[in-house]
Amino acid sequence: MLAKRIIPCLDIKDGRTVKGVNFVNLRDAGDPVELGALYSEQGADELVFLDITATHEKRKTLAALAKDIAAHLSIPFTIGGGIRSMQDVEVLLNAGADKISVNSAAVRTPQLIEDLAKGFGSQFVVVAVDARQVGGEWLVHLNGGRLKTDIRLLDWVKEAENRGAGEILFTSMDHDGTKNGFANEITAAVSDTVSIPVIASGGAGEMSHFHEVFTKGKADAGLAASIFHFREISISELKHYLQGKGVTMRL
Repeated sequence: MLAKRIIPCLDIKDGRTVKGVNFVNLRDAGDPVELGALYSEQGADELVFLDITATHEKRKTLAALAKDIAAHLSIPFTIGGGIRSMQDVEVLLNAGADKISVNSAAVRTPQLIEDLAKGFGSQFVVVAVDARQVGGEWLVHLNGGRLKTDIRLLDWVKEAENRGAGEILFTSMDHDGTKNGFANEITAAVSDTVSIPVIASGGAGEMSHFHEVFTKGKADAGLAASIFHFREISISELKHYLQGKGVTMRL
């Protein structure tokens, strides 16, 4: 059985790591490169860096940040935010990123997923999906959660896979930053809908939540931010806890 992955996520705004609740009320959490290096030492399997305002503010993802991260890290990292073209991706991969994450641009131009998969390989392409329940239906949201669409979550993740995505990063906006647990039921539905790995995001507050998302939620990886940034849970302790619960981990 493939080992489950623990992935700290660093949301970047103006060059700093920030964290909020339900995508708002952001507070500073430190220097992204320093935090990334710390998580690497603690045993994180991968890291995700997202420039959370890049699409909304029409800015390009900072290639300089990718270079800085690559110079200080020995574990794989994904970088995303404001990626709209093959050229954007080429710059980031050349700067040292192991994978790139596309979100709003992929929804607006689904052909982008195919182009990236063909140009660089599916293994480099993570499609991030932010969704929340609206009238009992899970709908995809864009621009850092600011813009609701009529696209159903499960329809979109299947299309993303069909177009060449190598991985899905699903964030439940309703659970983001609440620390009340992941959205296990819908995460399981996403996992059942696609055959590619699913990273679950939104709601981690204690170690048991990761066990639940790996079992009930059928996720391949668990992503979290504030519990790691503010030293509430140690990655090493978390991985040993999960191993003791019968979850295969890389220790």
